[in-house]
Amino acid sequence: MMYLVQKIIRNRNTILVMAVVAGMLFGNLAEPLEPYTIWVLALVMLVSTTGISFKSLVPFSNTLKIFGAGILFNYVVFSAMAILLAWLLFPVGPYFMGFVVIAFSPPGIAVIPFSQILHGNSNYTILATLGSYIAAVLILPWVFDLFPTESSLQRTDILIFLTKIIVVPLILSRLLLIKPIKPYVEKSRGRITDWGFAFIIFVAVGLNRHVFYEFSDVLFKSILLLFALTFVLGYIYDKLNRKFHWVDAKTEVSQNLLLTIKSSGFTATTSLALFGKEAAIPSAVMAIMVLVYLIYLSLK
Repeated sequence: MMYLVQKIIRNRNTILVMAVVAGMLFGNLAEPLEPYTIWVLALVMLVSTTGISFKSLVPFSNTLKIFGAGILFNYVVFSAMAILLAWLLFPVGPYFMGFVVIAFSPPGIAVIPFSQILHGNSNYTILATLGSYIAAVLILPWVFDLFPTESSLQRTDILIFLTKIIVVPLILSRLLLIKPIKPYVEKSRGRITDWGFAFIIFVAVGLNRHVFYEFSDVLFKSILLLFALTFVLGYIYDKLNRKFHWVDAKTEVSQNLLLTIKSSGFTATTSLALFGKEAAIPSAVMAIMVLVYLIYLSLK
């Protein structure tokens, strides 16, 4: 019985559901924890990127093609649809900026393990994810200039923020691959990642729990928009690939994940840090929607 309880508690899906429920019930604890979200995300990025091997970059010509595919799915196809729908539903304000952050965020780290679970092309997924994270550092500081807000954000401030949560952890993660340390990191990587994202989602949901309680217009529109960006977009891609046969079945799985799964931890932290707690509402909703979508793909 105890083994079964431990297995349920350690399950990624259960942990994220618990984080959402805890945010709804104990949201009053979220506000003092908000300043720590950036450090928790940096820790998650540090341990999760140890799964990315720089040796896989060779041959570099092939890597560039995969980088390009990751950028195409993340920052062209998904972004165009997200910005269009967000502009139609949230023309201005922090909610719109929350979707801008989602639109131009890299894919969720979860795409790597789920690529293996769903029998996708794991190496392809890893390289495309790496390329997307590197591109985020170059794209995001310029993107926010296109969508002026009341906040006085400087491009250098955004670049410093992204360097803290992407570049520095990626570089430092190489130190965790030293032989005496690597086995311990690999053993605890999944748990640290799951609980780190759970902490961030708890804060994002807790800060905005009134929106969930009221089931406001903002919440309904966010659910509708994010359903379109996961279930509908994924369905359209699958249908098109099966008609035109762009890639093989394994790569199709990877590309579907790269197209539809964004990092809710990254987007929630970025939205909170740059645009305030209201901008994190779409990320809180996305955490739930992505979870449901991944469960759907697992059962499909």
